[in-house]
Amino acid sequence: MAELDESLKVFSGSSHPRLAQAICDCLGIPLGEVYIHRYANDNIFVQIRENVREKDVFVVQTAVPPVNEMIMELLIMIDALRSASAHRITAVLPYYPYARSDKKDMPRISIAARLIADLLRAAGAQRVLTMTLHTAQIHGFFDMPLDHLLATPLLCGYFADRDLSDYVAVAPDAGSARRAGPYAETLGIPLAIGDKRRLGHSDRVEIVRIVGDVKGKKAIVFDDEIATGASLMEIVRMLEKESVQEIYAAAAHGLLCGPAIERIQNSSVRQVVVTDTLPLPAARATDKIKVVSVAPVFAEAIKRIHTGESVSSLF
Repeated sequence: MAELDESLKVFSGSSHPRLAQAICDCLGIPLGEVYIHRYANDNIFVQIRENVREKDVFVVQTAVPPVNEMIMELLIMIDALRSASAHRITAVLPYYPYARSDKKDMPRISIAARLIADLLRAAGAQRVLTMTLHTAQIHGFFDMPLDHLLATPLLCGYFADRDLSDYVAVAPDAGSARRAGPYAETLGIPLAIGDKRRLGHSDRVEIVRIVGDVKGKKAIVFDDEIATGASLMEIVRMLEKESVQEIYAAAAHGLLCGPAIERIQNSSVRQVVVTDTLPLPAARATDKIKVVSVAPVFAEAIKRIHTGESVSSLF
């Protein structure tokens, strides 16, 4: 990557400093110095410890638990940078918070994904950089530029070297079929779709059938995220009924919360491939989970935003 001028600055919140450092390593610049302190009353104090006047600043913060605390920390960092006369502030959100709360499908509820967009703008962000949103409609929540990176090339690249003649891509439900389609197209394999029913607001789901030919094939289940693993285990159960030879899974965001790791470990899934938009603690790492880094993609996008080049041409 070409050497960048000193007007580019990258800072990290507390959520994923390892990813922020990896991005800076790809860019060939030091990670910006910031002091973050939490008082006994849970108030957050932020001090930017270097000059950012008229600088092009990027703040990396992902939606890792405690999510609400990470959001508040990000907003305070952005406000501090605005007060320090930064030329432009871009919020880098590898995993967008409240992404699933993107529609009003029940009475008297909040579209929290829209609220997050409003809060970022109010704090002083002038641009947002994120990856693999739950739905494309989140774009419409912003009245500022939003650059939407895709994990498709990274995840497909992991599988591309093998013989895919007997593989099929599987979407857990009709809603994720639109996201799984590009994976199938990129790999040149057919697509099958699960007919899923979610039971209330719990993580309990039921898949009643699979639409498409999967019998005797090798399956890769593609989705935007794996949270508790309930949907994945249900589609695995149906694939087993169809005598699928091997089952793999891939997702842009590995939340892997609650019983997810245990479920994956105890299942017939050969491997789960996720990116590092969210940190995977060493204590939760297993041989079944492969992590692919998004740092080079985010670094290239940041460079292009800084120099005024096209970001969409990355894909």
